[in-house]
Amino acid sequence: MVLDTPTVKRYRGDFVAWTGGCGFIGEGGGGPISPHSHYAIQLVIGAPTGLRVQFGRRGEWQSCPAALIPSRATHSIDVNECDISAVLFIEPETAAGRALSARLQGELEVLGTKQVAEGAKRLERAWRTEKSYEAVSAVCHQLVQEISRTAFREPSDPRVLAAIEYLRQRVDETVTLSAVAKAANLSPGRFRHLFVEETGMPLRTYVLWRRLLHVWTLLMQGETLSGAAHAAGFADSAHLSRTARTMFGLAPSALQMTGPLSARIRSLEHHLG
Repeated sequence: MVLDTPTVKRYRGDFVAWTGGCGFIGEGGGGPISPHSHYAIQLVIGAPTGLRVQFGRRGEWQSCPAALIPSRATHSIDVNECDISAVLFIEPETAAGRALSARLQGELEVLGTKQVAEGAKRLERAWRTEKSYEAVSAVCHQLVQEISRTAFREPSDPRVLAAIEYLRQRVDETVTLSAVAKAANLSPGRFRHLFVEETGMPLRTYVLWRRLLHVWTLLMQGETLSGAAHAAGFADSAHLSRTARTMFGLAPSALQMTGPLSARIRSLEHHLG
């Protein structure tokens, strides 16, 4: 008797980001991801079926529509059989992240179809039909807010906004707390407290997060891994890969950006160029 071997489907996807989070949306997957852990809380959705999750290095595989995975928890996912999947990462110190951490208490939470079906449909429409980065990002962000039962608040203090702009212009540079605090016209101690209050993240985490998001954005534009690493202030692609594994559990080279959003961005870059 010959057992059927599941067909490994090459991943085709895109990257999106929003304040306090980011994620990948795509189809295919190449088989289970090796057990790993990372800093971010993870929301993974597979539609209409096919998602499998494993909690712990030797835990049993569970089939489910979606799952929430706490920060630092060893786990594995398999989205190979999903028609479409979304793997979203949530910064633990944002309002949504804190609410989810308190709820999960370090344990996996399996979500039912009713909790994610409508969101999955919105996501697929934004990705496959609208092919809009902004629409996909907005749907992902809304899903996180709905599932965490929190309301999002953009930073509004002009001093923090000035600091964020200062950091945006120096994404490839090493910055110090004192320098950023000076840009905000605050003492380092007062700035540290206000920045966490407004953004939900310590400065060091925020800087690292923005640099990694910049890398994925450049990769979607067609930049090489080495070029993206240097442009975001990493010593080399190996340094970038180590950092990405810590934050997301995988290296940038693991997921090539070849979805409709990437294609649209590259087409626009080519047209403008």
